Amino acid sequence: MRYGFVIDQRRCIGCHACTVACKEENRVPLGAFRTWVKYIERGTFPHTRRYFSVLRCNHCDSAPCVTICPTVALYRRADGIVDFDGGRCIGCKSCMQACPYDALYIDPDTGTAAKCNYCAHRVEVGLEPACVIVCPEQAIIAGDLDDPTSRIATIVAREAVQVRKAEQGTRPKVFYLGADAAALTPELQAPAQHYLWAERPREEVDLVAMVAAAQERGDPGSGALSRPVYDAPHMVRPWGWKVAAYLWTKSIAAGSLLVAAAALPRGASLFGIGAPALSLFFLALTTALLIVDLKRPDRFAFILVKANPRSWLVWGAWILMAFGGVGAVWLAAGSTGRWDVVGWALVPAVLLALATAGYSAFLFGQAEGRDFWQSPLVLPHLIVAAMVAGAAALSLTAAAWPARAARDNPGTLWPLLFLALVAHGLLLALEVFNLHAVHDAALAARLIWRGAYGARFWGGVVLAGTLLPIAMLHAAAAWNSTLLGTLGASLALAGLWLWEDLWVKAGQSVPLS
Repeated sequence: MRYGFVIDQRRCIGCHACTVACKEENRVPLGAFRTWVKYIERGTFPHTRRYFSVLRCNHCDSAPCVTICPTVALYRRADGIVDFDGGRCIGCKSCMQACPYDALYIDPDTGTAAKCNYCAHRVEVGLEPACVIVCPEQAIIAGDLDDPTSRIATIVAREAVQVRKAEQGTRPKVFYLGADAAALTPELQAPAQHYLWAERPREEVDLVAMVAAAQERGDPGSGALSRPVYDAPHMVRPWGWKVAAYLWTKSIAAGSLLVAAAALPRGASLFGIGAPALSLFFLALTTALLIVDLKRPDRFAFILVKANPRSWLVWGAWILMAFGGVGAVWLAAGSTGRWDVVGWALVPAVLLALATAGYSAFLFGQAEGRDFWQSPLVLPHLIVAAMVAGAAALSLTAAAWPARAARDNPGTLWPLLFLALVAHGLLLALEVFNLHAVHDAALAARLIWRGAYGARFWGGVVLAGTLLPIAMLHAAAAWNSTLLGTLGASLALAGLWLWEDLWVKAGQSVPLS
């Protein structure tokens, strides 16, 4: 049994009865929608036409929101309905990033994720979903796709139906009959800052204007096939500065031990005590940022006690705890002069530091709704970023450390930081200027290098955060200047934070629906 929907766009009149019935049946709060109607217009006067798109959760057979959810708050039932348990949700918003259809929202009353659940409480007692029974044109057909005698299975088998974003591989079960492709495909729609009967939220208008400018600059000859004239509001960038800061602090935590493992024989005091202390401090900041970013931080322990083993949020939590344990052993051994114990801890510390730096690549990879984050370069870039952050942070620590460690600094940390910055610059170029095969990824990259983020990218990330530190480190090594080296390390850390912030923002700047 696999329940699904067919939306007959030939019959839909855009009356919003389905939206109202859904909100009433499921007590959906103001400003949130489980199903909504989007109006699309094509053509020029007098040869124009309006299309209605009924949008909602697609109850995918391969639902990415179910995979990424760390607490099994989202799950696929035996009858094919993708349902949710608000009592398990921690409000991490990862499901919103995984869904390519923009179908989830955060309930402002409970702080938990919610969406269309096919009115499962009605289906269980033999009733149809509320939207089906209220539609005056019978444009919404629900039923079992595995039953060849059902009306929905007959339509899907015989008619030319469409699904949204089939290329995502989610196997959606909401089929559209007689729909115009431009009404279902956001990249075929011109960005709209105003609607006919609604005012867009200010943050949405700002984002739309930014994306529209990037599109005009990128390809002035390409014309959008349609224009939205009405839509429901959507949450802009579910992940904010805390996620960018988490990537930055995690890079420092992991990189401090990676660099210390490579340089340990040169300065036992700095690398045996200072490095693990620095790592543990930024690891604590990383954990705090992750918890504070939750909409339900009181439930943060659910990620351990109600864990979904397929989610990289769960794997990341265990990796961070294991890494913290090894770092504590390293610090305790270094503080007591047990260098033999430090030597034993080197291999697990390096492996766990690499895992700590790199697991986020797999986490962002599970955010399948964001094409820009699906690059295979994310993993090596995170590891290189950790080397940059670790070498830079230890360079600054060495400036306040005993004189002997400071004298060893140019011979150990600066060459590592120099090489890591060169690798970072090359990966920046590949990640941003690469020929992206997917429209949304190409548009996000364009926003970074020639759109609204261009000034911060070229001035902050490339010039002040990469090229200038490289030049300063070269001059510091030639002139044996600790001041130049320290300033270069500071700029490298600042540039890395700015890059993480731009990368997180740009990946969420392209609309999903």
